[in-house]
Amino acid sequence: MSLLDADLGEGRGWAKVGDGYAVTKKPRSLDRTKFPAIPFAAMEAIPQGGSYLPDFVMKPGDAISSGTYFERGDVLVGKITPSFENGKQALMQDLSAPFGYATTEVIPLHPISDRHDPRFLFFYLLHPDVRHYVAERMEGSTGRQRVPESVLLDLPIPELEPEEQTAVADAIETLHKAISAEAACEKTARDFKLAAMRALFTKGLRGEAQKETEVGPVPESWEIKSLGTHFSVVSGGTPSRSNPTFWHGGEIPWAKTTEVNYCVIRETEEHITPAGLIGSAAKLLPPGTLLMAMYGQGVTRGKVAILGTEAACNQACAAIRPSSGAIETKFLYHFLVSRYEEIRQLAHGGQQQNLNLEIVRGLSVCFPPEKAEQNEIVAILDAIDRKIDLHRRKRALLDELFKALLHKLMTGEIRVSDLDLSALSSDPVSAAKQTPEVAA
Repeated sequence: MSLLDADLGEGRGWAKVGDGYAVTKKPRSLDRTKFPAIPFAAMEAIPQGGSYLPDFVMKPGDAISSGTYFERGDVLVGKITPSFENGKQALMQDLSAPFGYATTEVIPLHPISDRHDPRFLFFYLLHPDVRHYVAERMEGSTGRQRVPESVLLDLPIPELEPEEQTAVADAIETLHKAISAEAACEKTARDFKLAAMRALFTKGLRGEAQKETEVGPVPESWEIKSLGTHFSVVSGGTPSRSNPTFWHGGEIPWAKTTEVNYCVIRETEEHITPAGLIGSAAKLLPPGTLLMAMYGQGVTRGKVAILGTEAACNQACAAIRPSSGAIETKFLYHFLVSRYEEIRQLAHGGQQQNLNLEIVRGLSVCFPPEKAEQNEIVAILDAIDRKIDLHRRKRALLDELFKALLHKLMTGEIRVSDLDLSALSSDPVSAAKQTPEVAA
């Protein structure tokens, strides 16, 4: 059942956002040109996913030709598609200045009294049911639809006493801070891996002098060969979609480029049948095969992954398998991760820039001749990857708990008194799991 159709339980009812909030308007007497520095937030600076303040820039008042005026304490709601659907919004609660300006594509909402906690509205607007309800009422041409102010003001919202609004906002904010902390730890670990790869693939582990190569400085004893010297490189294929016998009931995992994302692929979204394998260019690849995405205009092209199971892949993937014992596949994996940006630049073609098998086979690979050093480098980078994955999985779990807590607190299915806020702050995963109403 949608949140907006829910029975809020005893002692609760529905109000409208406009009962407690008004759209902020610039005072007629305000002349922004007289201010030497005003906080300004363009649309790209408006956060999404629950962060409060935008990444402001300070602009002289006379340099702001247009924009939406807002004040400290406002909730800024991105009104244009897809910004609204993506949850682009901000809370100006800790704004250092009394007012600022933002993109014209936001609606600023200000509480009309101290009986309304803007954090409560801020989190309420992040609920997917609320987003869907408002998005269905957007107006304008396709691709340029916007949320009318009247739709936000008429939006139903649970009517809670001020103390309960604050208690709910405190609980949700506590969990969101934990999510932000995990995201920050994950970013730190990723940054550390980038620094580690730069050091390991330019200096090695033996304290050697360096030599200049076509891929930059590397240890003097390291060899440089084309990838195709020590690995076979083939592409996959796509069985005809018009032949149901190639797909229906298929049990052979079939990987696409969207699944090639710096990971071990143990399961795939789609599967093909033995007939589909025989009737197409697809090939059955053993576990340990390295895949590289050759197509993709976004961030996909150039990414790599390793098969953790026997599988096939489509023609947009290069399947890379060792043809000699000179280079460990996992070493090659990490080396290609470190060369991601350079590899992407090798793509060519018309409007659609892609890699191809010839480019992949010709990639220069630098490696230590000693397998022991290769494996030591792999062990270091694998350990960092495990750290990254730990924070990623914890953040994903907290995201799910955030959604569940948001829904159940808003509907009154659970009350803040049911939660141990001190435990939720110190160990949110364990605390939420131990609260049956949230974990359910």
